[in-house]
Amino acid sequence: MRDDRRQIQTAVLGSADSEEPLMLPLEAIELDAFRHWHEHDTFWCGLLLGGCGGQLTTKLYTDRACHFAHHPDPDGLPHVCRRRARGVASADHLYVKSAAATWLHERGEQVRFDFAQPAGAPLGSVVDIRWRSRGLRVHLDRAVPPAWDDDSEPVLGMSVPVDRDTLIRRWYVHRIRLDSEGTTRRVRIGTEAFARPTEWFGLDECEMSERGLSTPAVEQIVRAHRTPPPAQWPAPKAKKAPDAQARAQTLLRRLADARKVESVIMVDRVCGDIAALTGVIKETQEQLDAAVDEAHHWLESRVEVRRDLFTRLDEAVAGRRTEQVREGLTLANATADHDRTEDEDRIARAAADYLDAQAKAAAKNLTHILTTLSRSRRPLSPAALRHRVEALVQAAAEAGSHVNARQATQIKLWKERAGFNKPATPTPAAQPPTLASEERRSKGRQPLHKQVARRHWIKRNCPRCRAGKGADCVIDDGTGTGEVRAVPHDERLLPIVKERKIKAQQAPRPWRVYEVTCPDCGKAPGARCASPSGGVHRARVDLARENTRKGLPRP
Repeated sequence: MRDDRRQIQTAVLGSADSEEPLMLPLEAIELDAFRHWHEHDTFWCGLLLGGCGGQLTTKLYTDRACHFAHHPDPDGLPHVCRRRARGVASADHLYVKSAAATWLHERGEQVRFDFAQPAGAPLGSVVDIRWRSRGLRVHLDRAVPPAWDDDSEPVLGMSVPVDRDTLIRRWYVHRIRLDSEGTTRRVRIGTEAFARPTEWFGLDECEMSERGLSTPAVEQIVRAHRTPPPAQWPAPKAKKAPDAQARAQTLLRRLADARKVESVIMVDRVCGDIAALTGVIKETQEQLDAAVDEAHHWLESRVEVRRDLFTRLDEAVAGRRTEQVREGLTLANATADHDRTEDEDRIARAAADYLDAQAKAAAKNLTHILTTLSRSRRPLSPAALRHRVEALVQAAAEAGSHVNARQATQIKLWKERAGFNKPATPTPAAQPPTLASEERRSKGRQPLHKQVARRHWIKRNCPRCRAGKGADCVIDDGTGTGEVRAVPHDERLLPIVKERKIKAQQAPRPWRVYEVTCPDCGKAPGARCASPSGGVHRARVDLARENTRKGLPRP
């Protein structure tokens, strides 16, 4: 068997059967700190990662992503490992278990976990979480289809599809995603409902209720409906089938709800259920017939609305109006994704192709901006840097899924550097001058690298690129090239400027000549000397200097 050359980005700590995952930084500058932090730890190709159980080491590169690697076999040949998943998401099931265990333990629950492999699914596709009579089944990929009527509530990964009928019937479903933060992954829970965007929350914002897993979005969705919410947990006892009268009232409510969310397919289906219902009294039958007639008129009106929707979407694509295309396609997918005509399919495909082309163009622009920022030889002013990063953020938003993990890390670093995550500052009129502005004003607005000589800053470490004493600063754009900068980073210079300012403020002001009594003519402080020339006696000048040298307090 040929050895697998895919890069390993995740491992477990301590032993082959460990459940403690970690992720290796991709950049060389971050790997140095990672090695220092874990200098006494060992890394393993964990059995719960589907690995071989062998020990791993870290590989540092400046021209490509850093990664874990197996130790070579005793015979000197490359190590052969059959591990299927090796990327940053390959340990997500372990991160899910760790986060869920902490979350439920804080709520006093005793929890059981199982990395189930139904029908031979890959290890890590499913995480079963059970406590008392309740349970969650987390689907991290599509390997196992979710079962909506079992005793475990499904929580879907980002790639797991859900049909519209399920969304309408259940009102909402939960999703899970994991975001990379340093060398770990953070769990986020999303609530997806029909015709409304998915809202995301941290685990600490979620609770367990009689309905099942609950988020702040669930409470809003429930309040927006008039009927009781569908139960996520199975009823303890089987209930008798409702009679015709109760069934009729239920269908009327379902029909009203389906029209409220503008679900054509659901309205049509409920009308069919009403037509098949028998055994109701005359008054109720008349009520049902009237509701069905109104629903049919509404369905006819939706035909015109649908035709107008696709016409406007077609015009938006022709006019290259990106925002209108995005909004129109989202609405078409949410409300008109069934029984499409050939013309409607053509328009929808053209819109999707247009948005994909725009995203690829934005991704290309994103790459250009990142390269420009990283290759800049001169430090940018705060205003210029913020302008560039704003363009970077906009390009990332337009590129969408075309932004890779490495670029996402670089974007985060540039946003932090430009102050995007800092709290709002006071208005310019009320804002006190910063250290940098004071220093530049006092030095004729010189850049920091001209205010501090090399012999001073070369004796310090750089907190930004982590260049050591005696080493020049390097470009820290996330590319890992290690290329030397023409000037040091401001972060390396600012502490020196600040220390100078503090020292100047703390130093006592020298004695002035007229603050001492003249030894020659006896004139008191504040009075001029009685000398023939009208000037100051030399002895008075010397006395002021002596008081300054001794550090005597000034009057």
